[in-house]
Amino acid sequence: MSRLIYADNAATTQMDSVAFEAMKPFLTGEYGNASQPYSFSRRPKKALQDARETIAACIGAAPEEIFFTSGGTESDNWAIKGSAFLNTRKQATVTSAFEHHAVLHPCEVLERNGYPVSYMWPSREGYITTEIFRKYINSQTYLTSVMFANNEIGTIQPIKELCTTAHRNGSLFHTDAVQAVGHVSLDVHDLGVDMLSASAHKFNGPKGVGFLYIRNGLRIQPYSDGGAQEAGLRAGTENVAGIVGMAAALKNNCDALEENTRHIRRLESKLVDMLDSSGIKYIRNGGAIRLPGFLSLSFPNADGETILHRLDLSGICISTGSACNSKRTEISHVLQAIRLEDSYAKGTVRISLGKANTEVDVEAIFKALTKIFRT
Repeated sequence: MSRLIYADNAATTQMDSVAFEAMKPFLTGEYGNASQPYSFSRRPKKALQDARETIAACIGAAPEEIFFTSGGTESDNWAIKGSAFLNTRKQATVTSAFEHHAVLHPCEVLERNGYPVSYMWPSREGYITTEIFRKYINSQTYLTSVMFANNEIGTIQPIKELCTTAHRNGSLFHTDAVQAVGHVSLDVHDLGVDMLSASAHKFNGPKGVGFLYIRNGLRIQPYSDGGAQEAGLRAGTENVAGIVGMAAALKNNCDALEENTRHIRRLESKLVDMLDSSGIKYIRNGGAIRLPGFLSLSFPNADGETILHRLDLSGICISTGSACNSKRTEISHVLQAIRLEDSYAKGTVRISLGKANTEVDVEAIFKALTKIFRT
């Protein structure tokens, strides 16, 4: 097999060496429990505070607004259930039909408990516009949750405008920013969001750790009870090493954001230009405003699973859509939401390029696709 070409960065990313090196002391010598009062715990405790301050600075938050979690799924569940279940009048939640299942499934839990949920259908280009939003929101909407960027087609939503509309109607606003944090510039205070979810492994940090931004003054139910960690809102001994690695990875990506974006956009343009010149029939899903390096490509009368395995035999890793749906063969709910016709939807793959990819990688991906569609 040829060398591995990893082009599934939307599923997970390679951990940066700077994150690994930052973690090492807390995996070996500095293993103290940060909640203990003795001197051996001082360095882990300070590391948590430093990480909180670093992450807050990266997203324009205050340190006390950052709460550490096990990842994006936990953050989404906490934001949705922890706020909605405080709503004793059981007012409505509004979300979109093409959210990640870490949002859709908690919303189903709300419905089973008597809390109404409305699901907005995006435009065919993959956007929730303010015009669409206004058709669903009203004075009875308690919570709105719209993802910052879609995890299958990469479209970036107009979060600031949606948030303004939500607040004008008295609704809280949460955004699942798992795909966006560390890859696009964002400021939570400028956006106006009340809650924001993120996951370290999507921006070159370790797996199993993430954070939830909760705006100062917002009351939310504890995720777990038992101890005083995370201001009493998430009990349990902190994953110090993972948190330190997450902060280091996020700062590293944010410091190099412009350089990384230019590099990834250049690779993306190269692949699209080669495909356009090849005569291979395909469509690219989503509109023009999307995450760098995200290519959702649909080939007519093809099978996405077959394309994935053919590329895998060439040492190339891509996805047929969301990695969380990799065991399901039916058309993705995202592609259904943008009303992509079946003949194209079944032949859809997701290529997500990252900062470690090269022009050689892109040329190899193009060559492999050409081999598939010209034989």
